Amino acid sequence: MTMSKTVAVVTANFKHTLKPSIFRGFFYFYLMIKLTVECCANSVQSAINGQAGGAQRIELCANLELEGTTPSAAAICMAREALEIDLFVLIRPRGGDFVYSELELEEMIQDIEFCKEIGCDGVVIGALNEDLTINEYQTKAMVQAAHPMQVTFHRAFDKVEDPFQAMQSIIDCGCQRILTSGQAENAIQGIKVLKELVKKADSRISIMAGGGITAVNVLQFYPIGVREFHLSGTNKKQSGLRQTQVKNIEEVLENLEGLE
Repeated sequence: MTMSKTVAVVTANFKHTLKPSIFRGFFYFYLMIKLTVECCANSVQSAINGQAGGAQRIELCANLELEGTTPSAAAICMAREALEIDLFVLIRPRGGDFVYSELELEEMIQDIEFCKEIGCDGVVIGALNEDLTINEYQTKAMVQAAHPMQVTFHRAFDKVEDPFQAMQSIIDCGCQRILTSGQAENAIQGIKVLKELVKKADSRISIMAGGGITAVNVLQFYPIGVREFHLSGTNKKQSGLRQTQVKNIEEVLENLEGLE
């Protein structure tokens, strides 16, 4: 059977392979969340720069002007070869909304399988229903395909109507973290929601702050319990393709130095 047919069978039969209560019970766990800076890298060079700046993890993506899409297979392979730190890959087949067809789900699962085969450490996913709730069926299918890699639910989370119910759904699906700005334009504006999310998560899932994180504001998130920080480290006024700047990552880490 070809990979395409295998994935089609997995997605078509997924609802019948795992009882929801068993699935939730298997993935319910408490996390020991370490202080982590994740660099959102829009190219292999940005990923290399992020590592040089001291980031502990890279999220590799493409097309940031579309809020990120899946990078090319070549970029993923080159990044994996170049990096010694954890590499997560954004799995998003297109720009636009986060409501996906079965065909798009199959495409995302194949991308996840590829990332697993070449030794990536995790993937970054997100799928919604038309009513802006979490699409648990599609999310569980991608989490199952990713195992044993880690899974982050991306900022599709910031589009949901009820962030606390959505967080519970994501926990039930088996993701290890949620990337969010607190449903605001940037994480500073969403800091009150971030604080409530951390409190209600109760260490069952990591709430990673993202959206406008810099060395200037990063320390504002530590007192509310955020321990993972997501930033591109680019210079916003730079023209052309914006690359991660080593200095920007270093400055964030310097400000976090000594905290646990």
